[in-house]
Amino acid sequence: MRKKWFFALVFIFVCLLGFGQIDRSEVDEKYKWNLTDIYPTYESWEQAKEAFVAKLDKIHEFKGTLTQSADRLLEALEYYSDIGNEVSRLYIYASLNSASDTRNMKYSGMVKELQQITADYSANASFFRPEILASEWKQIDGFIKSEPKLKPYEKGLKDLFRLNEHTLSEPEEKILALSGMITGNAYSIYNTFKNAEMPNPKITLNNGEVVELSSAGYSKYRATENRADRKLVFETFWKKYQKYQASLGEMLYGHVKGNLYKTKARNYESSLESSLFPKSIPVDVYHSHIENVNKNLPSFHRYLKIKKRMMGLDTLEYLDLYAPTVKGIDMQFTYDESQNIILKSLEPLGDDYTEVVKKAFNERWIDVYPTQGKRSGAFSNGSFYDGHPYILLNFNGLYEDVSTATHELGHTMHSYLSNKNQPYATSRYEIFVAEVASTFNEVLLFNYVLNTLENEDVKLSFLMTRLKAFGLTLFRQTQFAEFELKIHEAAQKGIPLTGEKLSEIYTEIVNKYYGHDEGVCKVNDYINMEWAYIPHFYYNFYVYQYSTSFLAANTLAARVLSKEDGALESYLEFLSSGGSDYPIELLKKAGVDFTNPETFSKTIELMNNIMDEIEKILDEKGI
Repeated sequence: MRKKWFFALVFIFVCLLGFGQIDRSEVDEKYKWNLTDIYPTYESWEQAKEAFVAKLDKIHEFKGTLTQSADRLLEALEYYSDIGNEVSRLYIYASLNSASDTRNMKYSGMVKELQQITADYSANASFFRPEILASEWKQIDGFIKSEPKLKPYEKGLKDLFRLNEHTLSEPEEKILALSGMITGNAYSIYNTFKNAEMPNPKITLNNGEVVELSSAGYSKYRATENRADRKLVFETFWKKYQKYQASLGEMLYGHVKGNLYKTKARNYESSLESSLFPKSIPVDVYHSHIENVNKNLPSFHRYLKIKKRMMGLDTLEYLDLYAPTVKGIDMQFTYDESQNIILKSLEPLGDDYTEVVKKAFNERWIDVYPTQGKRSGAFSNGSFYDGHPYILLNFNGLYEDVSTATHELGHTMHSYLSNKNQPYATSRYEIFVAEVASTFNEVLLFNYVLNTLENEDVKLSFLMTRLKAFGLTLFRQTQFAEFELKIHEAAQKGIPLTGEKLSEIYTEIVNKYYGHDEGVCKVNDYINMEWAYIPHFYYNFYVYQYSTSFLAANTLAARVLSKEDGALESYLEFLSSGGSDYPIELLKKAGVDFTNPETFSKTIELMNNIMDEIEKILDEKGI
């Protein structure tokens, strides 16, 4: 049955706590995450931390005895695993509180304290790898076969031997572990500066409204329908970043140098290999993906030309990319309405799945609205193994925010099901598959919403929304991945990455992707600072997985929506598998052979089919 109420939403403006930087105390408790599920009070966290620290010296008892027997190896691995679980719980409490208000140095201090504690512990535990590797795999394999409780650790132990050529001596491993005290500073500085100290300019919109251009404010007002307002938003926001180009450049360069240090220390050929090899992802997958996307830039340019046509512009500019394509349509939603839409869209995944999503909504797993000092963007943190994941949103009421919410719920369900079905040792999935579940949910949301619409203009807008997903995920994230690769390659060649140099590299890539020189889309000069806005460049070759996961998610969603035999069961099994196997193998079991080049070509074919449909409607409407 079509939802008549839904169509009405496209013409309604709703007021969501002012969309602004309000004080956290003004937000209803039901829209803030409940961190007492982790620890009831700060004092209980302190007590747990002290008890945790008291256990750390036990690590010395295992030195020289790890491979004496299967029982001793099991005892050591269980201890090591328990320590990991406990520190994750301590860290998530501190980091989520810090994310709630990055200005509060108490919580950032807690995070730094834990970083120091774990760095010291890692240094003391540095004998683990070399001591196990001093034996032979035949001996370790025999232990696993004789002691079934070692089975959850089998993959990790195999990986140790696979990584043997990149494992250092015990003293060297200790030094490398201690380096963690400083190599993570670049991101900490960046995060604090960007979210807590960088001033946010204010502008006056065409209607007289004065708005603050925080990250959340920029995300909202860059999509405004008034082009003059968009221009003001973009110019003001990015000129703010240009003022700090030198400092922001030093921050990112510091991170890149930290990666390069670890790359050289572990004898990898590149920072890319250093990141991918431990996850059993060939570097050729990264390179070939960038190559495939570059070969198919004409399809992306076709999308941009359609957007230009629909907006009735003589020249499409970068500042137009987030604006609505169908004038007069401004879809906005309250958060409560969004919950109902999301739950309906996820019904193809079954009642067990949606019941857990209801818990996330009703039991305060989610921090919803932007507030003063709150970290920008959105994330799901599933590291509370014995409890449940948490989600941070900065919900502004746009369809994009609804999509972000279901995206993060995909991560949450992946973590939740993996934690419930896997032992701690294999509960964490690799980042290569991390974006599959989240993007899968976005596909389901889009299909549900599209099927509820009757107005042709709204349908056209939604088809463009679908195309936007291709543009921003398949192409834009690969653009980021190419930039990340280029800056690491430059650093490896000894090229200093000043803020100016980073902007130069970024400009060359973004101009290519958006067809600036071909007149497809004008990339405004101030966009050269966009690299400084993307926190994922501190995540060590993360962003390309948004794009590869997009390919996998669309394939899997198509199988489930068409009710292909076994598709739902294999997908839910994938969500429950954690890191029990290598990511490419997990995807193969779920129904996606990522090593097959047809996976990419079929997705581009789908994109072009959508554009065929849009152009047909535009021709019929005489646009």
